[in-house]
Amino acid sequence: MFTGLIKSFVEYDENVLSETNSREENASGFAKRLITGLAAEHYFESVQPNLPEFQGFELENTTRLGCGYDFRLRAAKSDEFLAIEVKGLRELTGKLSLTPREYEAAATMRDRFYLFVVKNFEKSPVHEIFPDPLSSRLEFARSERKVIQVSWLASL
Repeated sequence: MFTGLIKSFVEYDENVLSETNSREENASGFAKRLITGLAAEHYFESVQPNLPEFQGFELENTTRLGCGYDFRLRAAKSDEFLAIEVKGLRELTGKLSLTPREYEAAATMRDRFYLFVVKNFEKSPVHEIFPDPLSSRLEFARSERKVIQVSWLASL
């Protein structure tokens, strides 16, 4: 069920997924999160027009802008907008994280920032909406880790 749903939402290439799965487990976990995230974003796009909280808004995909949220919803004839960050969980429960940019956007925009969580991709997706998620029942705890990044440089 999960695989079929994912295939229907994203451009799926069996060879790419097989290549990804043959790498170390961390890479595989990242690939699964990426696919779940993409599916969750497509799910949001498909249900947004029918959600009472978001009806009458024009949808703009901002996933590639790095602005701290995935979608901007604009009301007609207004400069005001709602910011929507979409997260996906394969099961009914799980952990989700906000990047520093997402957290900053949520803290700045408060009641105009929504966290849209798509759960249960394993069986049958359902969603939950958290307006002003930093003031909701969700309890975010700061987590830090140091990363050493290695790269190779060449001059031409």
